[in-house]
Amino acid sequence: MKKSLGAQTLIFPTPVWCVGSYDKEGQPNVMTIAWGGICCSKPPCLTISLRKATYTYGNILERGGYTVSVPAAKYAEEADYFGIASGRDVNKFQVTGLTPIRSNLVDAPYVEEFPMVLECKLLHHFEIGLHTQFVGEILDVKVDEDMLSDGGNPDIHHVDPIIYATKSRAYHQVGAEITKAFQAGNKFR
Repeated sequence: MKKSLGAQTLIFPTPVWCVGSYDKEGQPNVMTIAWGGICCSKPPCLTISLRKATYTYGNILERGGYTVSVPAAKYAEEADYFGIASGRDVNKFQVTGLTPIRSNLVDAPYVEEFPMVLECKLLHHFEIGLHTQFVGEILDVKVDEDMLSDGGNPDIHHVDPIIYATKSRAYHQVGAEITKAFQAGNKFR
């Protein structure tokens, strides 16, 4: 029997993504989010949800784009810091020693040391309640070459992305492969 927990922000997994933007003065900023996901395949789009109170919210509206850097597990502390410090008060790149790289496709920076980045042009934004959902068209996905499998695709275990558990407020790593996708239909035919 399942127990009702009521309406809340609880789902497994949630991503740990670092959203890059420039402020009005052109200073690079990055913040960590957990509310996001792929929302369309054609055109390829990604959504993130932010509170209006965040510094990044205004930056994205001003600049019309953002990046999503996917941190590897070894950068969990830096990613955590990006989510608790405000770009209004501190240069997070300077404090952590990580490197902002200017995207050549959107007016936003990404984190050089993180193994994967998506560059997104802002298409829409929707006020939902406390959060605003930003929908960005994915213009490019960049991955460190040593994170690619023999087939040329990102290897999830090499990228080693972080996932977040909202209620325990803890970060986790991705586990072992359990089966190939789009194969189970053979079992049930």
